Order: sequence, then structure tokens, then C-alpha cells
Amino acid sequence: MTEITIVDEREKANKTVATIIYALYAASLVIGITGLVAIVMNYVKRGEVAGSWLESHFRWQIRTFWFSLLWAVIGMVTAFLVVGWAILLADLVWFIYRIVKGWLRLNDNKPMYAD
Repeated sequence: MTEITIVDEREKANKTVATIIYALYAASLVIGITGLVAIVMNYVKRGEVAGSWLESHFRWQIRTFWFSLLWAVIGMVTAFLVVGWAILLADLVWFIYRIVKGWLRLNDNKPMYAD
């Protein structure tokens, strides 16, 4: 397993930003607008984490947002069919899984996609 030791203040600050972004995505389950704030923060701050282990978390968060949005749209478009509701439920479970997995790995100072 790969665990990172945080050594400089900029990295600590960027980890805090990643934590806030995970929190905003989690809050978006109740207050949807926070997901938009989170994705904007991802794009604004991702240059600061380029080349570091935190870059994998930003990539994870960005992909989580866009794929979840894609499946939500597909689910809503097909909601008049039974399959649309199944898609929406699967999307919700997948979104929660991605937030939890990413947040736990961030808390353990581990990059995404490793192991």
C-alpha cells in the first residue's frame, strides 16, 4: 500500500481543499448546488496539485461529477420507463461509493488508483 507523508504547507492546504470538495459533493446529495461549487473548485485548483499525489483525487472527483451527471440525465430521460429509476438509483449508490472511497483514501494520505 502506498501512503504519502505530507511535508509542506502547500500540500496540506491542497489536501484541505480536496477535503472540502469531497464535503461539497457529499452535501450535494441534499443541496444540489454545492456540486456545482465543487466542480468549479476542482477546475480552478487542479493546476496547483499537478504532479502530486493529490492530482489523482482531483481527477477522481472530476470524473465522479461528470459521469454521475451523465447517468442522472440518462436516468431522468428514461424515468418514464422502469429502467430510468433503476439507473437513477444505481447512479446514487455509485456517487456515494466514489465520495466515500475517495474521502477515506485522502484521509489516509493515499492517492487514488493505487494498490
